[in-house]
Amino acid sequence: MSGAVPPSRASALSPAHEERPQGSDAPPSPFSDLPGDLMIWVLIVSELLVFGAGLVAFLSVRLTDPVDFATAQAELHRIGAGINTLILITSGWLAARATVAARAGCVAGARWNLAGAAGLGLAFLAIKSTEFADLSAQGISIETHPLFTFYYLLTGFHAAHVAAGVVILGLIGWRPSPEATENGVAFWHMVDLVWVLLFPVIYLLR
Repeated sequence: MSGAVPPSRASALSPAHEERPQGSDAPPSPFSDLPGDLMIWVLIVSELLVFGAGLVAFLSVRLTDPVDFATAQAELHRIGAGINTLILITSGWLAARATVAARAGCVAGARWNLAGAAGLGLAFLAIKSTEFADLSAQGISIETHPLFTFYYLLTGFHAAHVAAGVVILGLIGWRPSPEATENGVAFWHMVDLVWVLLFPVIYLLR
């Protein structure tokens, strides 16, 4: 019959042989399991590289005169820095709890944990400001010794990140959606991690 469709053509037109849309079977991105957006991780990695370069430079210069560096290091506030370490670790724990609460749809829980994390961030800045003020009162400046040059640059830059993180946590706490909370908390964990690296290298290493 003239109107009959050849079997080969009919099978080609059958639903079983329809072409699948491109990308439907594409493998998942290696970054798909990261919390938050990819761009926040680009920012985090770039900031870690900056701090890492600063620490490498600090250690390189320190090797040229370890005795003099140790003498200058004695002027730093180790106890206050140790307290600040505990403060940031606790703050990071609260931030992680905020992420869990936001994912569960518990807005109040996310807000309280974010507020606690931000409050501890302010406490960190208060202690750090006291240390800066005391060193300044002793006449210790960025030009006093190479150790203090790196100290003011690295810890000051970190303090600026803490201040930015406090603002970010506060803004997210206003409307703590899961995605926004993950992004802000990822940044805050970066701030925690940097301090955990700065503390032993600048304050404790002999």
